[in-house]
Amino acid sequence: MLHMNSLWGCFLFVLLAVTGAVQGLQEDYSEYAVYRFTSDNYSTLVRDVIAPLTDDYDVWTRSNNFVDIKLPKEIGEQINDGQVIIDNMNELIQNTLPTSQMMAREQAVFENDYDFFFNEYRDLDTIYMWLDLLERSFPSLVAVEHLGRTFEGRELKALHISGNKPESNPEKKTIVITGGIHAREWISVSTVCWALYQLLNRYGSSKKETKYLDDLDFLVIPVFNPDGYAYTWSHDRLWRKNRQRTHVPQCLGIDIDHSFGFQWEKAHTHACSEEYSGETPFEAWEASAWYKYINETKGDYKIYGYIDMHSYSQEILYPYAYSCDALPRDLENLLELSYGLSKAIRSKSGRNYDVISACKDRGSDIFPGLGAGSALDFMYHHRAHWAFQLKLRDTGNHGFLLPPENIKPVGKETYAALKYFCDFLLDPEI
Repeated sequence: MLHMNSLWGCFLFVLLAVTGAVQGLQEDYSEYAVYRFTSDNYSTLVRDVIAPLTDDYDVWTRSNNFVDIKLPKEIGEQINDGQVIIDNMNELIQNTLPTSQMMAREQAVFENDYDFFFNEYRDLDTIYMWLDLLERSFPSLVAVEHLGRTFEGRELKALHISGNKPESNPEKKTIVITGGIHAREWISVSTVCWALYQLLNRYGSSKKETKYLDDLDFLVIPVFNPDGYAYTWSHDRLWRKNRQRTHVPQCLGIDIDHSFGFQWEKAHTHACSEEYSGETPFEAWEASAWYKYINETKGDYKIYGYIDMHSYSQEILYPYAYSCDALPRDLENLLELSYGLSKAIRSKSGRNYDVISACKDRGSDIFPGLGAGSALDFMYHHRAHWAFQLKLRDTGNHGFLLPPENIKPVGKETYAALKYFCDFLLDPEI
């Protein structure tokens, strides 16, 4: 195993180069704001109130009681029912980016703080180098696996983490963790990275983490949408989809979380829509690569658990997303586990994560098809016995632009939930 100073020392050179790389963001959001509408009927609000005024709107999050929508300020001012919750979008965007002052601070804390990787959000190249260095540092525990290439030619990387003790895990019982399906949800990427770092760093010194890696396999994709994530660093911080071409030349990108083949339907027909599902199931390159990886490369692994990290609204979602009329198998135990995850988070940080059916979060109870083709439903139906989507902090003050000082607190509270999940899979009687 490499000395930790060697591992993190390499990063100081990489991180110093990142600051200049993010100065090219081109999108200006000074004329936009995020409005909260108190409504339990999302489709009526959009169809009857917003759509007649503009097609330039972006739904940020939905819940049982409200919906947050980014709108031009001149449009938002015409709608009486909306409350402005984010008015300074450009400022919040800048606050999520690394700065030269931050780089100097990291240089100063390097000798004593090996968690400095989590002081700020990291770009794709830095994350990929970090994953490769983890493999070199923990060669008996980590294998970086390549699922294929994206539309723009970037690698889609997964980490296979295991204690490699087949006598302890003869069934290849596996937990899958994904982040960054939606490019702008940076906190989901950092949170997945935090979880895998804790698992590896504590192996051998903590009985729990040692047991987790000896008795379970982990397949982890921190950045499920590499092209989109890279684009949020170079051009548009609020980009959501991937970056592949569509049948409409001026409209790029497919929402990966509407591209999976279970209960897929073409619910969002306009290719410029933030939730455009593509023309066929698995049209998104990343979803297609994942399908081949999980069913062919890892076809003999028994996936007991799936956690898909997203933001925002502090919710734990359980299947199904596509319809509220379809009840998941073993619903009582699924709910019990959901509330156990929520309790683990609350015990760690005091934060409350609501437990909600994914169909209600997506609005499928009101407008069928809004939740079609999700990774959550696909994994739950095809491979994973237990599957959840975690929508991380916050509840709207920053939305997708959560300040970097939240990275460690969110990582810690979510890791508490992951530990509860592992304990449950190893001993369902807890």
